[in-house]
Amino acid sequence: MLVSLSHLGYNAPVSQSSDARANSRALARLQRVVVACRRCPRLVRYREQIAREKVRRYRDVVYWGRPLPSFGDPAARLFVVGLAPAAHGGNRTGRMFTGDDSGHWLTRALHANGFANQPTSSHRGDGLKLRDAYITAALRCAPPGNKPSVRELSNCRPYFLSELRLLSNVTVVVALGRIAFDSYLRAREALGRVPVKPRLQFAHNRVWRLPDGVTLIASYHPSRQNTQTGRLTRRMFAAVFRSARRALEGSRT
Repeated sequence: MLVSLSHLGYNAPVSQSSDARANSRALARLQRVVVACRRCPRLVRYREQIAREKVRRYRDVVYWGRPLPSFGDPAARLFVVGLAPAAHGGNRTGRMFTGDDSGHWLTRALHANGFANQPTSSHRGDGLKLRDAYITAALRCAPPGNKPSVRELSNCRPYFLSELRLLSNVTVVVALGRIAFDSYLRAREALGRVPVKPRLQFAHNRVWRLPDGVTLIASYHPSRQNTQTGRLTRRMFAAVFRSARRALEGSRT
């Protein structure tokens, strides 16, 4: 299956070294593999059922109904990890954090801190481009009840590991939610990076400088469950990406 990554928000830097160009091509190939994945029968059934049955407000929309590729700048220093696509957000639009409230929150925060060219993310062709940032997720398919199984996360992990290998400029990681946070730490261990001891405890806007120099920042996920209850406010969420910007500027100096 061929997928146009330009329509998925995938953008390459204007000027690249030969290694960077090779990494960009490898990331593009990886996303095509992701989109064709059928490793998890429960997730395949669910995402395709949602795409058929839809909801009333989107009844005339053709849903994506497949795994979601990650997207952003292949030379990014900021790596943003979410949980999984929303059933009527990413599973409908075909791009992570697009077409739902979580996407609006994230894109607005990225734009405010210079990581996106616009503050909205509504559909694949809306012109959104990320600058020095890359967005991925621990799971590429919408899970029932937003609750993936351990096995499903394990099945998806190879894609996550491949991205971490290819995104060689990453120095700051923002993990949106506890599952994304734990998934990133497990991925580090799988890649044989310097172990983090003692085990880190998830807390909103907590910043850690890891042994290999990567800055890890934890955040509550901008889901309705958190934003509508006041557990996560816009000010709290904006502070996370200000922390990311400060970390990047500090690493540059």
